[in-house]
Amino acid sequence: MAKVKKTVTVLIADDQTLFREGIKDLLEDEKGIQVVGEASDGPQAIELAKKLKPDVILMDIKLPKMDGISATRIIRKQCPDTNVLVLSGYEDESHVTEAIQAGANGYLSKMLPAAELVNALKTFSSDGVIIPQPIMGKLLQGLRQMGARGYDSAPDSLTATEIKVMALLGKGNSNKEIAGELNCSVKTIKNHLNSIFQKLAVNNRTEAVVKAIEKGIISPEDGQ
Repeated sequence: MAKVKKTVTVLIADDQTLFREGIKDLLEDEKGIQVVGEASDGPQAIELAKKLKPDVILMDIKLPKMDGISATRIIRKQCPDTNVLVLSGYEDESHVTEAIQAGANGYLSKMLPAAELVNALKTFSSDGVIIPQPIMGKLLQGLRQMGARGYDSAPDSLTATEIKVMALLGKGNSNKEIAGELNCSVKTIKNHLNSIFQKLAVNNRTEAVVKAIEKGIISPEDGQ
C-alpha cells in the first residue's frame, strides 16, 4: 500500500492584506499545501497558532501590536510542533540572528521569486529547516559579533563524526548531501542528528547550528 503524503498546513502572518492574499493564492495552487489561516498582527498569529496548530507559519517580522520575533518566541514555546519560517524584507545580521534565537526554523527574503518560495517551503516541510547560504552568512556574522560573550566551549561529548555532521550542517547541506559526504545512509545521518539534538538540548537543525557555534564546537567559518 502506497504511503499517503501528508498535506502541509500553513498559517500566513503578515500585516499587508495584498501580500497575504497573494501568498495564499500562490500556495493554494500547490498540491500538498493547504493555507488554514491568516493573521494580521502578532497576538492574532499566536492565537491562531494555538487554535489551528499549523505545520508551518510564514511569519513577517514587522507586525502590529507584537513583532514577529516576539510572536515566534511565544509560539515555539506554546506550540513546539509548529515550525516558523520567517519571510521578511529585513536581511541584516541582527534581525536574522534574533529570529533564529527566538526559535525560527528558517529565514527567507520576501524578494524571492514565487517559484523559489514554493520550492523552499516544500524543502522546509521535509527537512525542518531552511536558511539559504546568503542568509546563513548573515546569521554567522551576527554570531561572530556575539563571540566575546563567553559561552561555554565544552564539546558536550559529541563524537568526531557528529562534529563533522555539524560542520556540514552549518554549510546548509541537506541530510542526503551530508550522507554523501560521509559515505553513509540518510538514516545514519538522522540517527546522528537525534543524538546531537539530545546532547545539545535543542529541537531542530537550526538551533543545533546556533548552539554548536556558540559553544565553539564548530566555528562560524564552517558555515561559509
